[in-house]
Amino acid sequence: MIQLKHYSYRMEQTYVGWIRRYILFHQIRHPQEMGSAEIETFLTHWVVGKKVAASTVKLCGSRYPRIQHQ
Repeated sequence: MIQLKHYSYRMEQTYVGWIRRYILFHQIRHPQEMGSAEIETFLTHWVVGKKVAASTVKLCGSRYPRIQHQ
């Protein structure tokens, strides 16, 4: 699916990494079973707990729902 968007290989790997972390964070639940509350919990964890830049997490958060629902 990501390949159909013609993203670079590096961008693909970045998206796959974030999605993998998201799934593992929620104890291997399928993304279709989760909604915006789980996305917000995950992103807040990265900003507060992991000290990732808010702008990085915001970018990831804006992209994830589009990938999830395609």
